[in-house]
Amino acid sequence: MDEDVENRAVELDIRGKKRIFDVDDPTLPAWVDERALESGDFPHKKKLKEEDYLEQLEKLQIELVKVQFWLQATGKRVMALFEGRDAAGKGGAISASSANMNPRLARVVALTKPTDREQGQWYFQRYVAQFPTAGEFVLFDRSWYNRAGVEPVMGFCTPKQYEDFLKQAPQLEKIIAHEGIFFFKFYLDIGREMQLKRFHDRRHDPLKVWKLSSMDIAALTKWDDYSDKRNRMLKETHTDFAPWTVIRANDKRRTRLELIRHMLNKMDYDGKDKQALGTVDEEIIGSGPGFLK
Repeated sequence: MDEDVENRAVELDIRGKKRIFDVDDPTLPAWVDERALESGDFPHKKKLKEEDYLEQLEKLQIELVKVQFWLQATGKRVMALFEGRDAAGKGGAISASSANMNPRLARVVALTKPTDREQGQWYFQRYVAQFPTAGEFVLFDRSWYNRAGVEPVMGFCTPKQYEDFLKQAPQLEKIIAHEGIFFFKFYLDIGREMQLKRFHDRRHDPLKVWKLSSMDIAALTKWDDYSDKRNRMLKETHTDFAPWTVIRANDKRRTRLELIRHMLNKMDYDGKDKQALGTVDEEIIGSGPGFLK
């Protein structure tokens, strides 16, 4: 084992025990594998069966197509933010939501690091430029809430910038609500062992290895700091006009279904088939900071 690989092994405090986790070791530790699904107080003992998932997903995606026709006819706008733990499944949830929608009217926004020019702008400015026009459905793969989590944890913003953000975000979102935009804020939460398992899966899957970044590795020892920032973000930016919807996301299939179902339930679109929407799993989806307690 070379020096670079050795440097990737970290000591973690897991359920009161000191554990060594090496993402480069091809063997997933048993203490990760055995506790992954149940970690983070996930309520289900087994993942949803694929055939059940695909059957439900098709029905929900048909409803999303109806939403697009309705948006075109009415000029209404939809915007959804996808935030959450690293490896919580944000990208997959976005793909499941947008897979069968007209790409000319459904747009995914995943902004890169700000340019020098953007760094000199009002923080929200480059995000506002991506807001939907009439008839459009925009999905943000991470959003301005980088400043409530990644940036303060990793030292990419000043304490003042962080505090200013927590005051300004609800003000901006009140304007969004006043504009009549359907606005969804999703936070996908996973347990610690599940995050480690997904990091390991990415590291050893040649089709997914690009998803594992140096930032992910650096964040391995910052779990508690991320938890603290998450809790404060949910507390201070959860409002009646722009509430947070929180999902226990250890099972990606259930996560995608509940997320899409939630959006559909909140919109009164033409041709809505309420029976097709199915039943909400209130054990894994809830509103605001109280859901994770």
